[in-house]
Amino acid sequence: MAGMLAIAPVSAHAQAVTAEQFVKNYTEDLIETVAKNRQALTADPKKVAELVDSKILPSVNMQRMTALVVGRYWRQATPEQKERLVEEFKGLMVRTYSGAISQVKDLKIEVKPSRTASDDNDVVVRSVIIRPKGDPIQLDYRLEKSGDSWKIFDVNVAGLWLVETYRTQFASEISKSGIDGLIASLSEKSKVADRSGDKSK
Repeated sequence: MAGMLAIAPVSAHAQAVTAEQFVKNYTEDLIETVAKNRQALTADPKKVAELVDSKILPSVNMQRMTALVVGRYWRQATPEQKERLVEEFKGLMVRTYSGAISQVKDLKIEVKPSRTASDDNDVVVRSVIIRPKGDPIQLDYRLEKSGDSWKIFDVNVAGLWLVETYRTQFASEISKSGIDGLIASLSEKSKVADRSGDKSK
């Protein structure tokens, strides 16, 4: 639920907006899109993945996020390894946020005022998810300026930053099996997920 809202779509007609306006607009758009297509999304898991891939991930600087997640090992990777890492991490993000789509229901977003300067290119936007039942969920974003809009490169859900969480996991994998070992592990998990999806038909 919170994770699903953590990465969301950019308007094709976006003009210069503040980071706070960006977060408010795209989260509200995502909630509306899911509500309108809930029946189709529930019936076909592939449509969920398509929604994540087409409307959510374009708002993310996948290369910067992947580089941050891989950490110091990114500098050691070859261009080919970097390309594979970005693609495999993108697949991981699709699977992660596809799993949360069914929980995006009857939510509201409250974006907190920011003290960032108008010319800041990297900012943190703080918000909370208001649910019909249960306590609000903290949801913070690290964003970078991208033309007249913004792109996400890290998110904080309920106190856990995505980049830091995955960096710990990836560092452990790389220390054991190297960069190629991490790529192979992510690729295998993707294949397992695909096979599970086929069996669910």
